[in-house]
Order: sequence, then C-alpha cells, then structure tokens
Amino acid sequence: MSGVVTGFAIILAVIAVGYLLARRGVIGGGSERLMFNRVAFFAATPALLFSSVAESDPGHFLSPVVLVIFLATAATAAVYCVISAFAFRQDVATTAMGAASSSYFNSVNIGLPVSIYVIGDATHVVPVLVLQMVVFTPMILAAIGTDNTAGAGGRSTGAKVAEAVKNALLSPVVLASFAGLAVSLADITIPEPVMAPIEILGGASIPMILMSFGASLVSGGALSSAEDRPGAITATLLKVVGMPLIAWLLGLALGLDGDMLYVAVILAALPTAQNVYNYAATYERGMTVARDSVFLTTFASLPAMLVIALLFGR
Repeated sequence: MSGVVTGFAIILAVIAVGYLLARRGVIGGGSERLMFNRVAFFAATPALLFSSVAESDPGHFLSPVVLVIFLATAATAAVYCVISAFAFRQDVATTAMGAASSSYFNSVNIGLPVSIYVIGDATHVVPVLVLQMVVFTPMILAAIGTDNTAGAGGRSTGAKVAEAVKNALLSPVVLASFAGLAVSLADITIPEPVMAPIEILGGASIPMILMSFGASLVSGGALSSAEDRPGAITATLLKVVGMPLIAWLLGLALGLDGDMLYVAVILAALPTAQNVYNYAATYERGMTVARDSVFLTTFASLPAMLVIALLFGR
C-alpha cells in the first residue's frame, strides 16, 4: 500500500502549497485563483488526457471491470439525483456537481498508484478514464451549460439543452479524449518531438487544479457552508461506501469473482476526481459541493480501501 499512501501524500502536499500561497497573498481570490482552473481546463488537462489515452491499449476497453464501473457510476449518480430532488432541491448545476462527486473517481494520480501497487497493473484504469471523459464528462458539462442558459429568453428548453450538449462535446477536455481514443484505436505512434511537449504541458494539469483547490479553502473550510453541507456529505458517503457496494453487487450479478471483482470494488472506492472541482470552478457553479466532496473523500477513501482489501483477504 506504500504507493497508494504516496499518491495521497502528493495530493495533500500540493493542496497545502496552494492553501499557504493563498494565505500569504501570493494567490489572490476570485478570478485570479480561478485562472489556474481555466488554464488547466483549456490547455493542460486536454494535453494530459490526450497523451494518456493515445498511448493506451484499446484491447482493454471491453473488460468486464469497465462495464461494472460504467454501471456503478451511472447508478450512484442516479441515486444522488433522486436524493437531491426530494431532500435538497438543488439547482441543476449543483445537482450535477453532487452526482459527479459521488461517482466520478480519481483515475489518474490516485487511480494509477492503486492499480500498480494494490492491483498489480494499470490495465483497467485508462479504459475507465476514457469512459469518464468520453461519456460522463459531456453529460456533466451539458448539465452545467443548461443551467447557465436557464435565464435566456425566447428559446425553448430543447434548444437550450441542445446548445449545452453541443458546447460540452466541443469542450477541450472532451475533444482531447476523443482525439486520443482515435489515435489509440488507429494504432498511430505520435513522434517524440510532438508528444514530449504535450506530456510536459499535461504534467501541469494536476498541480494547478490542486493548488487552486487548496487556495479555495482559505475562504472557508470543508462543510463550512450550511446550505451545501447535506449535498457534500451525501456525495461523500455515496462515493466512499455506496459506489463500492453497488460495484460489488453489479460484479456478482455479472459473474465476476476473485481478482476481477476485487479490482471493480477497489476502483469504485477511489476518491472524487479533482476534475470535478475543476469543472465546477471553471463554470463557477456548484463549487462548494465539489470542493468539499473532493476534500472529504480524499481522506475517507484510504481507510475504505484498506477495509475492502481486508474483506477480500488481500
């Protein structure tokens, strides 16, 4: 588990740097802090996604583990939406952020160490990353976009939704994922002079998002907003407990056992991805729920994974 601990330590250390820089006034509030998220969203993260997906093995995309994760993600997000509709009555964007926080897990800087050091290889992580970016990210961005156009007059709901979906599909992170997938499926080798700059730019993505996240904590700690507290707690519980349980039940129903079932459940227990917060911060909608869920699940998922490993006899 040393690799997992290292992954968590990296995240917390960079968050702490962002927090300290904001406390000292090096990183300002408002638009100055959100500039980190915008640069990550429009440049660094697309570079990271393209390089990761382009170099993946498309033969692993049809793994039953990927199917279980797909179904568990959809089911967990749906559970949050139902709870939100009856208990919180959040707006569309905040509900989308809560649903994403409960089901969209960190497949890069936590998922990769978990796969390598706990599972033994990274076979299943990149296909899941592709699934998240190609299927779920457009849905999340479309929900935020629909909510942002809610006040526009003279247009039908269908037109607003269609525009939001179009904008989501044309967003840099989604286009980069599709481009990387096309390169992977076509088995194209990108020349090193082209790929190396892309990889360097992609390496800036996670640090920028994490530093912005840490800087946001200066304005208020986790669960400091009474209005958003129920949503953040619900998303956290669903992410750490609900999604692994749903993945376990789905895995059993689909005939998974042994290593395959263990992989599906342990991946489902990963913490909420920082990309969820990045989307919220870029569009400035649902930021508190996303921020608090990322923060809480980052701490809670490690003991959850240790319990899962114990239950599976690992």
